[in-house]
Amino acid sequence: MRTVIVSGASSGIGEATAQRFAQAGDRVVNLDVKPPSEAGGPVRWIQVDVADWEGVRAAVDEVRAQYGALDVVIANAGISVRHGVLDITEADARRVVDVNLLGVLALWRHAAAHMVAQGHGVLLATASVNGLRGYPFYADYNATKAAIAALARTFALELSPNVRVACVSPGAVLTPMQRAEYTDEMLEETNRNIPAGRHASPQEIAEFFHFLADPRAAFVTGQEFVVDGGETAGATTAVFGTAGATR
Repeated sequence: MRTVIVSGASSGIGEATAQRFAQAGDRVVNLDVKPPSEAGGPVRWIQVDVADWEGVRAAVDEVRAQYGALDVVIANAGISVRHGVLDITEADARRVVDVNLLGVLALWRHAAAHMVAQGHGVLLATASVNGLRGYPFYADYNATKAAIAALARTFALELSPNVRVACVSPGAVLTPMQRAEYTDEMLEETNRNIPAGRHASPQEIAEFFHFLADPRAAFVTGQEFVVDGGETAGATTAVFGTAGATR
């Protein structure tokens, strides 16, 4: 039985990922500022804001002390604010960076110390296709997702061969965060720009995380994996009229 931490696992991709590992028999801990849904099942919840480095350190240390190992740690927690570049406020931008980028760095940094000491581990994170090219209305969000890929490469170089590191960059995923910011018309416009013709489900992204954590992926490290239904493959990703994109 592996010990798995997933941040931001109270909804969306994080919840689906936590459930996927739990269903496989792993011991899973959710680090999230908000409580999980009733579907939380066997996943343990520790309330922590990933922007709080000391809180993250304490939570990681607690899990390691209680269960004796940290096998897989997935930094998934993220937020977005839909705004044009001329409307971005300092408060919004700092919060997006604190959660999406520094929250990943905090979780990986503290988990990595235990993984190096025990001689093994897998660090994963949720990035986004928004970090691969420009998308309107999410400049700060896009920048944090691009930075996660850089973190993955650097952590992999420093921690190999015992600790593997990778990130997943989903395209459009039908999560509560997406539904909260998009009208039905915006969702349909996004679908028209995806060769697969639809959004992914959170469970499809969870399956890819589960694969990356598996020994079958033992030669994989330092990479960013795009799971987007072909969205970034070519010209169909021309700038959207009103929809923009968020993951």
